[in-house]
This record gives sequence, structure tokens and C-alpha cells, in this order.
Amino acid sequence: MWPAFLIYQEVLYLKKIVVIGGGAAGLMAAISAADHGGQVVLVEKMASIGRKLAITGKGRCNITNSCDVKTMIEHIPGNGSFLYGAFYAFSNEDMIRFVESLDVPTKVERGGRVFPVSDEAKDVVQAFYCALLERKVKLMTNYRVQSIVTEESQVKAVTTNHGDVLADAVILATGGASYPGTGSSGDGYEMARSLGHTIVELKPSLIPFETDEEWIGDLQGLSLKNVRATLIVNGKKIAEEFGEMLFTHFGLSGPIILSLSHAAGKWLDVKQKVTAEVIVEINLKPALTAEVLDKRLQRDFEKFSRKQLKNALGELLPAKIIPIIIDLSYIDGDKFVHQLTKEERLRLLDQIMHFTLNVKGTRPLAEAIVTAGGVATREIDPKTMQSKFISGLFFAGEVIDIDGFTGGYNLQAAFSTGFVAGRASVE
Repeated sequence: MWPAFLIYQEVLYLKKIVVIGGGAAGLMAAISAADHGGQVVLVEKMASIGRKLAITGKGRCNITNSCDVKTMIEHIPGNGSFLYGAFYAFSNEDMIRFVESLDVPTKVERGGRVFPVSDEAKDVVQAFYCALLERKVKLMTNYRVQSIVTEESQVKAVTTNHGDVLADAVILATGGASYPGTGSSGDGYEMARSLGHTIVELKPSLIPFETDEEWIGDLQGLSLKNVRATLIVNGKKIAEEFGEMLFTHFGLSGPIILSLSHAAGKWLDVKQKVTAEVIVEINLKPALTAEVLDKRLQRDFEKFSRKQLKNALGELLPAKIIPIIIDLSYIDGDKFVHQLTKEERLRLLDQIMHFTLNVKGTRPLAEAIVTAGGVATREIDPKTMQSKFISGLFFAGEVIDIDGFTGGYNLQAAFSTGFVAGRASVE
């Protein structure tokens, strides 16, 4: 059975709840508040709701992950433990049942990622929209909240560019500071700060790396699967990830690079440039030991002994990366394979297993999939998401200092905190 709020019933409206922000957390908060008996107004500064939700998962919407709560927490390095209560109050299983109750069937893919069967994020957004209408949530789009009005540490109203909206409780779900074109431009941080809350320094999380190498543009568009990337800072291994990555015109991107970017955050300055020696080392053949890879190279070299080296590695490596690997191994690519020395072969092997790039920074914060930092978790009650300073003020989603890896973890955090905040705002 899923939470009772998922079965909508006509109720007497007891409290007026204003939700600020029409993203994943705000949408769930509004639905939860309505199902628990609130008279809900959802204020969104953009012309439509769910704009960032509509582009998540490359437009497919990675709704959640099918893992257990413990694993979910482990994949949210940014204050994941704060979410224990929220994840048990509204779990990933609850989320799956919820969207399916809205006629959006789901499927589970590699790594436990959950998507709509249609592979269309817009179907999820439309389902939320219909759920809001069914619950008689009042939508106020193109309304920009300017401030939250309080009296004696109690929420009273929100001031918008079109006047005041009275409120018994306010749920601040304005998102982070990434993708400002979707509405997530960081407004909520200033609202929270003006009410006495601490804002932990904002940094990009899940963000591509910019690298120093002049030849990086030659690899643009090359996607690698089943590789291992290791983040090394000042000579010390910090983190590693296995999976897919992508070379771009400016550096590195793709799932495993985005995950490593969280670990790199503490070595970034305000301009997202690194303040230490940061290297990404890629093992192009992580399933093979050095000994096994050397035997593979010897077999290939015997097979293609009469070819030039640049034409003899096509069965082992993608064509785009071959000239780079050869050049970094200090070998003449025009040299015939049968002329290679053992020392040259071992240099080639070393490059395949330790292909390194120097990181000079990340892309701008506005391009981050998720923002690290935000309202300090120590100032929020994890059982209710209510401010410890202002009665009737609740937080949900990315505006809180929580952030996780790719794979549906961040969206589940948004949905779970939204559910808890919506329920508690009425109770």
C-alpha cells in the first residue's frame, strides 16, 4: 500500500499553504499538502511548471532509483544522512507507485535507474500538472516572490510582484542555482538568508571538467563505456568511478565524470577553478590486469606485424583516441609493429591503463546538474523540513544543502523532502 495521501479525497481546507517553486520538490510538496487537507497555492516565476524536471535524464526523466534506502543514502554524499526520515516517509517505491497511479508506467534500467516507459519527461510533468488540478491547487505562474513576510517568527504571507498572498505556512522549494533558464537561479537562498538562515557556500555538483590538454578537441564526441576514472589531487587518489564518460571540446563529461566532480568541489574557488593539482586518470581497459593486457597487445602485434602502429590498434581502442595514445607513448605512429621494442610496447600499455588529463576547473555553476550548498541542514528539522527559526517555514529539494550522484538520487531527495514538507505544513 502507498501512503493514503495518494488517494485523493475531498477534504475541508484547514490551512493555507503557499509553495514557492514549481520544480520536482515544489510539485510534490503541493500535492502532499493538498492531500493532507491544505488549501494550496503554488507560485512559480516561470510561465510553466516543471521546466527543469522536463530536461532531466536527457529529456527522459530519471524519476528515482530502485535501490534500498541505505544505498540511496550512500549515493548522496552531500548530507545524505539528513534524509533518512524523509526516505522512509516517502520512499522510492512510494514514488514509483505514485507516478504509476497517474497513468505513467515505469521501467528499471542499468544501475537501478527508473524511467517512464515512454522515455518522455514531459509525460511526468503533465501527470503532475493533472494531479495539481485534480486537487484544486491554485497555480500562479509568472509570479515572482520577492520576500516571505513574518511576524514574531511566524510566517504570515509572501510578497510577489503582483501583491501579497496570505499564508499559514510557506514551503520554499526554489531549487538550486543551476540551469537558470528553467527558473533555478538561486532566489530561495536570499529569501532564507533574509530570515536568518545560514547558506552553505554554493558550488557545482555533477558538472563537467575543463582540462588543459590542447588536443582535447580532437576527441570531442568520443563516448567510452566500461572505463574507470580516478580523481587524483596532489598525488593522492580521492575517488574513482566505473562506467561511461564523454570527451567534449572543453574537457570531460558523462556519468562517471559528473560523479567525480562532487569530490573535486572542495578544491574549487569561487570561479570554479581548481586550487590544487587535480588529475583525472582513465583506465581504458579496467577489466584486464597489466599482464593480461600485455599478452593481448602481443597477440595483436603478432597479428598485425606488417602494419604501421597507427593502423594496428583498431581492435583494442576507438579510432579517435589511437593517435593521442601513441603520441603520449612517445612512439612514431608510422613505425611498423614488428619494429617496436618491448620498452615501447610497455609505454603503450601504461598509457592505455593510465591515460591522464589535467583538470583546470569545472564548467560554470549555471551549467551544473545539481548545486552543492544551500540552507544548512542543522537549521532544519529533518522530521518535518520546518525551519528551526521560523514557525510555518518549510524547505524542500535542492534549496537545502543536499546533493547526490547521478542515477535518480537527487530527484528522489526532492520528492521525499517535498512530501514531508507538504504533510508537515498542514499538520
